[in-house]
Amino acid sequence: MRLLRSIIFAIWLYASMAVVGLTLWPFVLMDERHVWTALRAWGGATVWGLRWIVGARVSFEGLEHVPEGGALIAMKHQSMLDTVAPALFLSRPVYVYKAELGDTPVMGAYLKKNQIAVDRGGYAKALKSIVRGARVAVAKGGQVLIFPEGTRQELEAPPDYKPGIAAMYKDLGIPVTPVACNTGLVWKPKGIMRSPGHVTFRVLPPIPPGLPREEFMRELEERIESESQAMLPPEKRRKAAPAEAA
Repeated sequence: MRLLRSIIFAIWLYASMAVVGLTLWPFVLMDERHVWTALRAWGGATVWGLRWIVGARVSFEGLEHVPEGGALIAMKHQSMLDTVAPALFLSRPVYVYKAELGDTPVMGAYLKKNQIAVDRGGYAKALKSIVRGARVAVAKGGQVLIFPEGTRQELEAPPDYKPGIAAMYKDLGIPVTPVACNTGLVWKPKGIMRSPGHVTFRVLPPIPPGLPREEFMRELEERIESESQAMLPPEKRRKAAPAEAA
């Protein structure tokens, strides 16, 4: 039964993306701000499908910490849901995406409107591209959403925070708002299976600008990881390494 529900949800997920994308495209052509209208519509459809097809509820906490206007958001990344649901609590989310995704049907056309494409050609070039794009997006009131680990992580995976977020933090000189989540409980990083349950996105107090790089990275990881782990049932929490346990 879980497999059948998962298959039906996958059909719902991509069919709703196509319907929303094609329906709202004429409005996007008139005003690119409707990209966020489409993201919110698809996010709502996705959460609805999770609730009524899979049996998984989605909650949002700490919304008093959501910044207004241009901002940097750093989020834990455990599933595809992390790229969809933020449109339900951020007014103008701006995602960093691989340039080749701009060629995908429907989604690619939206991404090219006001999201940040990463140039190919090595880490240094990609980082400069991201920082430049974030600077422009924040100036326009966008809330740039970064996954500091770069890719989706299993619940038990050790933290693997990349320094790209530190470069953006230093260059823009603005606070970074951390977001913890436990979405891996119902939506694994890979595969089609979805599980019933209750997942939460928790917006945390912002980290002020101006901290030294090492202190900022340590503070960001500690906040996101401690809150994300705390939202897991005890048996799902990451086991401490021998040195930590000692």
